[in-house]
Amino acid sequence: MNLEVVRGAIGMAALTVRPADTSVAQALNDLPILATPTLVNIFEGACSAALAEHLGAGQTSVTSEFAISIHAAVGVGAEIRAHATCVEITDQICKFSVEVHQSNRLIASGTIDRKIVDRLSFAARVAAESISR
Repeated sequence: MNLEVVRGAIGMAALTVRPADTSVAQALNDLPILATPTLVNIFEGACSAALAEHLGAGQTSVTSEFAISIHAAVGVGAEIRAHATCVEITDQICKFSVEVHQSNRLIASGTIDRKIVDRLSFAARVAAESISR
């Protein structure tokens, strides 16, 4: 993969918030609002979409770091969309600027780093670590 081509890549993901996506359903608190883990999930989906056409055979990406700020809450039925733009590449790590909007309202923003890895060797390493425990 030519990592320089990835700089500027844009990915998107969308979600209509369901009851299972809320903090109540995920036992995080008693509010029927979009849960933070689901928010991170849509961010990761947008980043993965940005990388999809650039990955070589046998490559995938995994999140290595993220920092998000939540600006507003949304409830069940809200339609949200995530945008991710690759802004920097260092070694095999792609840094994304990410935002989630509901219409024109900013819901959350932040950064996510995704590391490009060889799918087979990464999976083998994780399996070996699991077995050794």
